[in-house]
Amino acid sequence: MKEDWKPGTLIYPLPAVLVSCGSTPEEYNILTVAWTGTLCTNPPMCYISVRPERHSYDIIRRNMEFVINLTTKDMARATDWCGVRSGRDYNKFEEMHLTPGRCTVVQAPLIEESPLCIECRVKEIVSLGSHDMFIADVVNVRAETSHLNPDTGKLELAETNPLVYVHGGYYELGPKIGKFGWSVEKKKS
Repeated sequence: MKEDWKPGTLIYPLPAVLVSCGSTPEEYNILTVAWTGTLCTNPPMCYISVRPERHSYDIIRRNMEFVINLTTKDMARATDWCGVRSGRDYNKFEEMHLTPGRCTVVQAPLIEESPLCIECRVKEIVSLGSHDMFIADVVNVRAETSHLNPDTGKLELAETNPLVYVHGGYYELGPKIGKFGWSVEKKKS
């Protein structure tokens, strides 16, 4: 049996990411975001949605770039802390002992402790209500080489213990149960 609820955003799980922004070390900041995702493969595009009152909002809007840093189980405390503390009051890199790194294309810093950093340049800002969506072109991706499969060169992201967000909680992924297309693969005899 099902019952009706008022409309809401219950599409979970989502990646819990740390978005880094700023063009100079004095301006660098980190924002925790769960409203993020892929928009297009070719050209590669993604989005983050941010409330206008957040400290990082003006930094991203002014510089028109940011970095999506995927998080891991080991980064769970920093991920939560950066989401409940404001960069107006704290230097989040220092407080959480995270290392700002140089990006290849954008001026915003990446987070060295992240296994995958996605450099983004804002293409459009869409005002939606409580949040504004920053639609961005992916201009570069930096991957931790220790997570590359030596035989295939593929990033084994699941092995990094990625952190996901589900309705107010942080979780790690469970065991792999299949792969894309496995339900229609021909059995080998």
